[in-house]
Amino acid sequence: MAALSDPTGVMSDWLRPFSPLFTRPTWRRVQALITGALLAPQRRTVTAVLRAVGLEGTSRFARYHAVLNRGRWSALAASRVLLTLLVAAFAPTGPVVIGLDDTIERRWGAKIEARGIYRDPVRSSHGHFVKTSGLRWLAAMLLVPIPWTGRIWALPFLTALCPSERYAAGRRVRHKKLTDWARQMIVQVARWLPERRIVLVADRSFSALDFLDAARRQVCVISRLRLDARLFAPAVPRSPHTIGRPRRTGARLPTLNAHLAHPQTQWRRITVPGWYGEGERLVEIATGEALWSHPGLPVAPLRWVLIRDPLGRFKAQALLCTDLAVEPADILSWFVRRWSIEVTYPEARRHLGVETQRQWSDRAVARTTPALLGLYSFVALQADDLNRQQTLVARSAAWYRKDKPTFSDALAAVRRRLWAEAALLTSHSSANAEKVPRLDFAHYAAKQSASAMRIRRSGGILRISRSDAEVLLMSPIQMRRRTAAMASVKVKSLLRYQAAEYGLAPCGSRSSAQRVTRL
Repeated sequence: MAALSDPTGVMSDWLRPFSPLFTRPTWRRVQALITGALLAPQRRTVTAVLRAVGLEGTSRFARYHAVLNRGRWSALAASRVLLTLLVAAFAPTGPVVIGLDDTIERRWGAKIEARGIYRDPVRSSHGHFVKTSGLRWLAAMLLVPIPWTGRIWALPFLTALCPSERYAAGRRVRHKKLTDWARQMIVQVARWLPERRIVLVADRSFSALDFLDAARRQVCVISRLRLDARLFAPAVPRSPHTIGRPRRTGARLPTLNAHLAHPQTQWRRITVPGWYGEGERLVEIATGEALWSHPGLPVAPLRWVLIRDPLGRFKAQALLCTDLAVEPADILSWFVRRWSIEVTYPEARRHLGVETQRQWSDRAVARTTPALLGLYSFVALQADDLNRQQTLVARSAAWYRKDKPTFSDALAAVRRRLWAEAALLTSHSSANAEKVPRLDFAHYAAKQSASAMRIRRSGGILRISRSDAEVLLMSPIQMRRRTAAMASVKVKSLLRYQAAEYGLAPCGSRSSAQRVTRL
């Protein structure tokens, strides 16, 4: 178990881009916390994480809590590093498609000040309203196709806590709406990727004129559009010496409901790939350009796309795009990627323990959930690297067949890599190689690992326990047999723990044990 918390292993190599963000003592604890968060089977409390990496006996466990509630490190800087890694791995060229969506983390407790009462989107329906207590999070995710999965994944890289109105009133500060948080996040992402074209995909909550007017100067926004929206033609050019304020819009245009009912509307059929996880879908579209205006709000130029199903399986709907030069087929293909966001949230809850953490301080609450959602993207990065070394296998059952790996398979591959290192690690790697006779290998290793024995110095006298003395008195042949037996038991026990805790089949336990015994 101690090898899992060792800061010199594979986890240190994976996390090396994040190391400049932390001090040296904090960095060692961060690696242990991330490793435990990946390996813990149920809750993601700090104590459960420490237990998963074999640190339940440490007396300085409060220092691991301090990483979240007192540590002076920037979560915003970590988000930037994570986005850079994701873009380099999955979107090196072309537009960067980012999804924006909010979610409710169900939390109770008087000490969680930022929580509020919100509509539960899972339990509520059109005719039934259910309220829940929790924290509201706004997450920005990279929507990219993962080749070895055959579908689009939503990879979170930046998550912000949106406190409730009650929290703002208690602190006598202005309450920031969801669209205000979204505008700030999009401006920040545009600064991080100044040379890339960014496409933002969002649902109806972000189809607001003030948000569209502020965001369209930075990114291309695609969202839903009301069928009864007030659409206008561009304003007529103003003649010289005209008195009065310039007009913002031209003549009023028919609503999208009118286009939908008009028999002369020109419809075009296209095939959309990856339609909400169902494969290809044949739809009919009509498009046009207009100005969306409302009294007292900014005017937003946009391209609207009206969509209907020729088979009548869903109601007609409309999309908007702030870039008038984008093709309607691209608008539709980018927007349907948003469905993967609805998959990421439940998978993060099921496999990474979101909503099971129990922090109370404001700083720890604001850091833990974004860190767990960032682990989702971290697992995707490492699984992609492992897939290049050896193709990932999709685990299926007789009642659930799947041809491509899913996130659970990616997480299992990362866990296997961590457990394999813990099972087979014998000493720290060194650049100095030294040849050892095969017969005296075990005896030589015992002498070189004297620091691992229970030796302590008291009053200038070197004290050695009885068991260590018996080891030193063994012959090379006896030492070799003892080392091989201990290594075999260690491999078998770790593989059994892996199978019991994580549902991973110990397919190589016997061969691994025999391989160690032959040493």
